[in-house]
Order: sequence, then C-alpha cells, then structure tokens
Amino acid sequence: MKREFERSSRLRSNGQIVRFSTYPNVKRSFQNKEFSKKKKSLILFFKLKHNVYFSVLVRPKQFAKAKVNKINMNNFSIAIHGGAGTLVKGLMTPQLEDQYKTALNESLEAGYTVLENGGTSVDAVETAVKLLEDSPLFNAGKGSVFTAEGTHEMDAAIMEGKELNAGAVSLITGIKNPVSLARDVMDKSYHVFLAGEGAMRFAKDSGHAIEKPDYFYDEVRYQQWLGIKDSNTFQLDHSAKKEGKFGTVGAVACDQNGNIAAATSTGGMTNKKWGRVGDSPMIGAGNYANNNTCAVSCTGSGEFFIRGVVAYDVSCLMEFKGLSVADAASEVIHKRILKIKGDGGLIAVDANGNISMPFNTEGMYRGSKTSKGEKYIAIYKE
Repeated sequence: MKREFERSSRLRSNGQIVRFSTYPNVKRSFQNKEFSKKKKSLILFFKLKHNVYFSVLVRPKQFAKAKVNKINMNNFSIAIHGGAGTLVKGLMTPQLEDQYKTALNESLEAGYTVLENGGTSVDAVETAVKLLEDSPLFNAGKGSVFTAEGTHEMDAAIMEGKELNAGAVSLITGIKNPVSLARDVMDKSYHVFLAGEGAMRFAKDSGHAIEKPDYFYDEVRYQQWLGIKDSNTFQLDHSAKKEGKFGTVGAVACDQNGNIAAATSTGGMTNKKWGRVGDSPMIGAGNYANNNTCAVSCTGSGEFFIRGVVAYDVSCLMEFKGLSVADAASEVIHKRILKIKGDGGLIAVDANGNISMPFNTEGMYRGSKTSKGEKYIAIYKE
C-alpha cells in the first residue's frame, strides 16, 4: 500500500507492519537481525542518515517479500502567507509589489534560518510571523486596521503538533507582537485562549510592553476607516471591494525532528463592532497543528472558516480518508469552503515537510522554502 506516513506511525507493506523511530543518542548501529522465537517474528533494523532508524516486523518465511519505503526524516520546510484576496492587479504597482515580496522574503528567510540551525518549528513560525506583524503592509501587529471606535484589536494563535499544545489571544490592544503573547499563553499558563481585559492583564504580568496608539497608526488605513466610519459597513483590508486582501498573516513549519507547528495573526476587520472575532485565533478554525497529519494557517472570510472548521477539516481528511496534505487542502479550499460561499486560502505542511498553499481568490501573498533547495514567493495565480 502506497501512502505517506509521519513519525511514530504505522502502515502495512505487503501485509507486514512497518514501524520507524529516531534514536538521537544511539551509538551502536542496528545492523544485525533480532529473532523472537516466542512471537516467531523477525525484526530488522536499518540505519538511515543522521542516526535515524526504522524497523520492519516480518515473518521469517516472508522476509524475501517484505518491502519498506524509506523516508528522509531530516527534511524541513516553512511556508508563510500575508493574506488571501490581494489587491487587484490594476491597483498593484511594481514598486508596491516589490515591497510585498521583500517583506515576505525577510519573514521566510528568518523562519527558515531557525530551522536550518536546528531550531524548533514553534520558534520558526513565531519568528516568521513576528516580522510580518512588524510590517505596515500586512493587517497584523503594526499594520492592524481601525475598529469602529478608532482603536486596534488584534488576535493571534499558535499551536505545536507533537503534544497538541496551543495558545491564543483575542481582542487585545497595544501589543506589538500578538503571536508572542499567544506563545506565552501556551508556554506559561494552564489555558489555551485568553481574550480582552484578561488577556491584557496576562500580557502585563508576562512582561509585554504596551505600545502607544501612534505605533499602529497608518495613514492609508486611517483614510480607509474614515471612508466607512459611522456606518454599518466593514472592510476586510485594503479595498472596499470584495477583491480586497483578507487581513491575516501566518506561518507553518516542519523542523528537523519532524515536529510541525502553525501560527496565525490578524488585525481583524476595518470598522468592526461588538467585539467581533474571526477564525484566526480559533484553534481548529484558522490555526491547527498535529504531527500525525498537518499544520495549517488560514486566511479568508473568517465567519465561513469558523463554520467550516477549515484548519481541522484538512487534518481530518488526512487522518480519516488518507489524503495527502495537498489533496486535503485542495478539497477544503476549492470545494468545501466554496460550497458555503466562503473564499480565501491556507498554507499547510505535513511531518515530512510537504507543503500546500491553495487559495480560491485572485491571489494570496505567500512563500515557501525547503531543505531540498526549493524556494517560492508569489502573490497572484501562476
């Protein structure tokens, strides 16, 4: 049976159970055969590169028929996004396009360097998202849009796939890097999701500096807000047209140990009211990670992504239908979310470093880089 599988997983190959595992401190090489008379089975140990081993449990008489697909456990990769939808091509100048691609490249390279130096996937996605939050080009952190009250309310989430730990924050103000506050919720509290005043008290107790409103001020976003202020209209990002870019940034990564993680951050909707919260900070809707399946960060019409539980839906298709990360992500974005009239995109990675970045809008600010030497940065469909 040909299918992908992750660390600590099992599959059958010609009727035989195949297991594999890593032993980082093993000094001896498993080159000999071990035979159990009681179980009448033969366990073969094979050594791959960098102290990675896999074993095959077979019946002695069937040894000649046993087949195992070798997996390179040292592949690592990262993908990022700066929102789906994008500015329509008629509004995108060459200079602005260069600025976007430069910002994407800086984020991508920073996250990849963490992985290349042996860092964790959690550190990589936090690093990448922080740089996107620091850019006024994207609706997150410094580039957050204005609410109906003329303030900035931000949301973020982060999750790691090994132990399924997660942290999320919503309706926070004055925090330079919301993704780092979400990381602290995951690492320094017993909770998963903090919001509003409670999240701000936690931020102060955790040592996060509170920036002044001037730090988040952007003239373009201010004029955008003035155009719909005192109305019941809201806006997703740069343009009032539906083709406007959805305001979210995110990253997913697979590190050298096969652990995956996802992070997502947003400034919400322009002129949003009533404490509206989108999918970005919701675990399973806009952000999810599980080593057995994939890590996902979403961008799009938040209400639809919440209703579709999009991030977890990708994982479920992999776990219960055996789809690859590419097929599962495509099924959700091009079929399931469209069925309920939702639009947007996502980035996803599995524990073998395979990346998928589907979207059903005109474009999506995105980039990816792998240890195989593959690098990709784009905005529109190609």
